[in-house]
Amino acid sequence: MAKVRALVLERQHELALREIDLPLQTGPGQVKIKIHTVGVCGSDVHYYTHGRIGPFVVREPMVLGHEAAGTVVEVGEGVAHLKAGDRVCMEPGIPDPNSKASRLGMYNVDPAVTFWATPPVHGVLTPEVVHRANYTYKLPDNVSFAEGAMVEPFAVGMQAAAKAKIAPGDTAVVLGAGPIGTMVAIAALAGGCARAIVADLAQPKLDIAAQYQGVIPVNIREKNLVDEVSRLTADWGADVIFECSGSPKAWETIMDLVRPGGVIVAVGLPVDPVGFDISTASTKEVRIETVFRYAHQYERSIALLGSGRVDLKPLISGVFQFEDSIKAFDRAVEARPTDVKLQIVME
Repeated sequence: MAKVRALVLERQHELALREIDLPLQTGPGQVKIKIHTVGVCGSDVHYYTHGRIGPFVVREPMVLGHEAAGTVVEVGEGVAHLKAGDRVCMEPGIPDPNSKASRLGMYNVDPAVTFWATPPVHGVLTPEVVHRANYTYKLPDNVSFAEGAMVEPFAVGMQAAAKAKIAPGDTAVVLGAGPIGTMVAIAALAGGCARAIVADLAQPKLDIAAQYQGVIPVNIREKNLVDEVSRLTADWGADVIFECSGSPKAWETIMDLVRPGGVIVAVGLPVDPVGFDISTASTKEVRIETVFRYAHQYERSIALLGSGRVDLKPLISGVFQFEDSIKAFDRAVEARPTDVKLQIVME
């Protein structure tokens, strides 16, 4: 253990920048990383404001942060694909490689996974961390640390697009223009959708999403979404619906948006169970898919960023220094409609 400075969630509603004991010994198959940029995620903010997410409860002080990029400073025994000086981003969840989920390729749903900043596992809002090398990915020279720290949320969008089994030319509807909804739209377009109809109540968020070619923004305060989708698809319906808002109300009319034989991908997580129209789902033979984090999406996400086909920089709304981390979280709690992604720079 080493005493290091970190952003610590002491308990609900209480953050502190202070020293804490964290493991920093680099073992076999591990690398030590000097952290450069960390994104402020909605789950981090939720632990701050609510102290829990479902069964995960903050019972003791926990370092926040799991969307990160930095530089390798030390390489453990047996690591061949990375070296000191490599710029990297890190997948925050480490599963049990021998679990049934991992052997099936679904390591993201492994109950034994340890995930940064998910109680009781510490996160990475601290100058250095040690991580498994096989969940650490080298960044192309043209991908910045800021973009590298965006790979984690973008991987959720990539997982959703993969689950949808998009066909070239598909029309998608994305419900919710928050950080994940916008990244789902970007991933859907990169995956072959010709257009993504993005619906939200907040015009500033829609304006940000509309910067991307292929996005059709719909402000549902002003327009009826079912009517708009019907108009844009000649009364047929959209091929893919991505529910990213987490609002139970979204499920009330979701079957009116999807075409026969289409797919609904549930990305947002409602607080309470919701019901939907199973009869219409059956008569339309609608496929329902779900997403929990991501699996096997980091390399694909980084490849898209490196190719220039995907640019996530317009989604960065504000950058804070490490010493101003608490201010960054308080700004995130405000949930300004003009904010998509806030980041903290350690250097």
